[in-house]
Amino acid sequence: MAATTAPTGFRKRFIAGETLVGTFIKTPKTHPVEILGRVGFEFVVIDEEHAPWDRVAIDGALLAARASGTAGIVRVAEPTAAKILAVLDDGATGVLVPHVSSAAKAKSIAEACRFRGGRRGFSNTTRAGDFGAVGVWPHVDAQDSSVTFIAMIEDPEALDDIDAIVATDGLDGVFIGRGDLTVALGAPAMDAPEIMAVCEKIIAAARKVKKPVAMMVANADDARRFHQMGATTFIVASDQGFMRQAATKAYADISAVGAKSA
Repeated sequence: MAATTAPTGFRKRFIAGETLVGTFIKTPKTHPVEILGRVGFEFVVIDEEHAPWDRVAIDGALLAARASGTAGIVRVAEPTAAKILAVLDDGATGVLVPHVSSAAKAKSIAEACRFRGGRRGFSNTTRAGDFGAVGVWPHVDAQDSSVTFIAMIEDPEALDDIDAIVATDGLDGVFIGRGDLTVALGAPAMDAPEIMAVCEKIIAAARKVKKPVAMMVANADDARRFHQMGATTFIVASDQGFMRQAATKAYADISAVGAKSA
């Protein structure tokens, strides 16, 4: 088993540009989080946007992330202050926010994530505050120093405002949403020249202000290519994707036994 990462250390490592590897969790249960956390993934992304998660299920998954020593990030379905507050109070290490298409939107989300200089609602009687064991200001300090806000850049209009978006105070880094950009721009594939040019533009803007970039990658070769471009954090597959890959191979291998015997 690979060494795990203390969830509270994720933001520091992310900002420092360490190589971090995570995966999406689509199944609204605790076991996938525990298994993948114990494998050694530095973080998991609980995908509320594209999977059937509710607050109770997210709460359990975040507890499982802590139990397995991995950072629990939530891709929220909506970028509202109430939604962000809920997952942070429940113990999320951070939020991955879809469709951050302007600096104004980035600023609003950053404010929802922070106490000092922001507008996050206060309660320390939550998992994030150790259910009241952490005092008011120690809780504020601990959360402001550890909560990670990653903006998803996946809309064409975001490209026109990219320098201002990445420079937003309280924004820790960006995730390039190649899938949405490919569809929105009508590109033939996610590695089409026009999509790669967009990736280079976003990475260059982030590099100027020393903000890290996260990417979804298909494999190690994909990761190496984007690492050479400047990305440092990678999301690969999902719990469902891993299950499908393993099941497909197992079925093909074993079902072939009868054919070979015949």
